[in-house]
Amino acid sequence: MRITGPLGQRRRSPIVLATACAAVLAVGVAGCGPSDPSAATRSSPAASAAASPAAGVLGIRDPWVKAADKGMTAVFGTLVNDGDTDVTLASAATSVSRMELHEMTMKDGAMVMRQKQGGIVIRAKGVHVLEPGGDHLMLMDLSQPVRAGDELTVTLTFGDGRTQRFVAVAKPFTGAQESYAPGHGAPTPGTGGQPTTSPTS
Repeated sequence: MRITGPLGQRRRSPIVLATACAAVLAVGVAGCGPSDPSAATRSSPAASAAASPAAGVLGIRDPWVKAADKGMTAVFGTLVNDGDTDVTLASAATSVSRMELHEMTMKDGAMVMRQKQGGIVIRAKGVHVLEPGGDHLMLMDLSQPVRAGDELTVTLTFGDGRTQRFVAVAKPFTGAQESYAPGHGAPTPGTGGQPTTSPTS
């Protein structure tokens, strides 16, 4: 004979109670975690803005420096101006050498290197290429070798006083055979022509 009285109800109560407790615990655990899986990593717009680095004055594509053990070398790359006004690069600096802004120009029928007067102007919505045989950022007297694979931090200063840093990776390069000899950097006014290739050393 099956018992259906109070004893049977009492026997079922622990099972019902355990099931109810499990359900409550499951709800409690779910309530402790984020309902949106991305909520744990998402931050407020203000926090995101604070964590993001300030936009640079220019975009700098593929910056690199010619590896050298001593003496002079140069930094190259592409300067990108996405703004609506021209930007003038006034100077550059690094911890391993004094730096100058240089250009290649014609003098007496030959390409020569000289300090670029008035800085390098990057036109609005334009690009300006720093390359062997053209404009470049000259390291005048290395205090230590710059070897292939080294990373060199360069600080640019613009005509309006703003600054920007970037890292150039050192690469071995013999392509244009630039003559980085002492004394080549003195300004030579009144020369004309467009730089196309660098002098052969």
